[in-house]
Amino acid sequence: MAAELVEAKNMVMSFRVSDLQMLLGFVGRSKSGLKHELVTRALQLVQFDCSPELFKKIKELYETRYAKKSVEPGPQAPRPLDPLALHSMARTPLSGPTVDYPVLYGKYLNGLGRLPTKTLKPEVRLVKLPFFNMLDELLKPTELVPQSAEKLQESPCIFALTPRQVEMIRNSRELQPGVKAVQVVLRICYSDTSCPQEDQYPPNIAVKVNHSYCSVPGYYPSNKPGVEPKRPCRPINLTHLMYLSSATNRITVTWGNYGKSYSVALYLVRQLTSSDLLQRLKTIGVKHPELCKALVKEKLRLDPDSEIATTGVRVSLICPLVKMRLSVPCRAETCAHLQCFDAVFYLQMNEKKPTWMCPVCDKPAAYDQLIIDGLLSKILSECEGADEIEFLAEGSWRPIRAEKEPSCSPQGPILVLGTSDANGLAPASSTPGIGSGLSGPGGAGSGAGAAGSLENGKAGADVVDLTLDSSSSSEDEDEDEDDDEDEDEGPRPKRRCPFQKGLVPAC
Repeated sequence: MAAELVEAKNMVMSFRVSDLQMLLGFVGRSKSGLKHELVTRALQLVQFDCSPELFKKIKELYETRYAKKSVEPGPQAPRPLDPLALHSMARTPLSGPTVDYPVLYGKYLNGLGRLPTKTLKPEVRLVKLPFFNMLDELLKPTELVPQSAEKLQESPCIFALTPRQVEMIRNSRELQPGVKAVQVVLRICYSDTSCPQEDQYPPNIAVKVNHSYCSVPGYYPSNKPGVEPKRPCRPINLTHLMYLSSATNRITVTWGNYGKSYSVALYLVRQLTSSDLLQRLKTIGVKHPELCKALVKEKLRLDPDSEIATTGVRVSLICPLVKMRLSVPCRAETCAHLQCFDAVFYLQMNEKKPTWMCPVCDKPAAYDQLIIDGLLSKILSECEGADEIEFLAEGSWRPIRAEKEPSCSPQGPILVLGTSDANGLAPASSTPGIGSGLSGPGGAGSGAGAAGSLENGKAGADVVDLTLDSSSSSEDEDEDEDDDEDEDEGPRPKRRCPFQKGLVPAC
């Protein structure tokens, strides 16, 4: 087996680009790239997955190539070189065999051929993710090539970790139980070379690592009618299903072929938390207060073409995300406003669901563009009693404190309630006009109240009894309801004692 492996490697090393592309296409690997990349890819294939079918294909390509070469006619005698060719050869520095270059230059100058040129194909690039620090590139972005006309395709990938990479994974800290900080992640994106691509999953995606399927982020539910649910496309962590040794790992990506082209890549990364990003931002992202002050002056500078002069601009000290006082005032350098949001909550929200959109102006605010406002940080420490400030034209500021609301205490006369007299009538009110309104016509009620409130020519104190039980209070309420009905019907008659004079009821 070892002899066959060495023989297969030697045959692959002698292949041309077309042979390498045919071999890689046979096993479903990417055929794009320079020759040394194709050779490296084919050698890895031979080293880690040399099946009998693959060895047979290598031998077939090797025999086909050298059989054609043996049939070709022998080399003809070189024709005399053109003097211009020799002149150009003398001016051009050569590196390599000196026999082949004069022939090539002679052919080019005589119009018989052209010099071989290599066209560099641009590679697919992925956007940088703030929460992932790339350590190694295990597989460059490689296009998923369909092998048939079927809608559901499978693309295998075989690789092995080095001892250093295995050690880094094992010695990394745990972010949560079972999740290491150093991870092997799979990223998928469109095969577009015009600009860095964001992660984008193909339809019907499934990822199998060795013998187990890996979980892929699901769809966000949508409550709006007619709106399709969205799937968060993030790097897929494969570490927990891999062999952390020198053994080879096999990854199979199942995807739907619906006309769009996708590329996959494997990276060894270190996952960061929002606390790590906040600490880095505090270290390298603080803008000096004087620079922030100059920005305020620039915003409030008088524009000669404008008819409206701005004398100040208000800035809230409350975070628009959580409606709490700012602790780390932050904004993007690309934003045109002075209003800040809290960096702590902004990073935490993007750690859960990365959108990186400014909550003030709803424009992109990437992590690399964030700054901490040094001037507003200083104002927050000095101004504790206000939730809003105003920047003035000369760069100074003043706090804006909330005005106290007027009290709602009553300003008119107060009605004093007292106990009923011996005849069951309420005493007269101390406020003029109140007692007459409660009595019937003729003023009978007011006279009775006056008589009840005087004792020996002196005004008695009004006492409210709060020790009555529920039965007495309910009886009083019934009596009050009866009194109200009597007032509606007409003047209230005098109450008379039901007993004869001189008789005392039995207790």
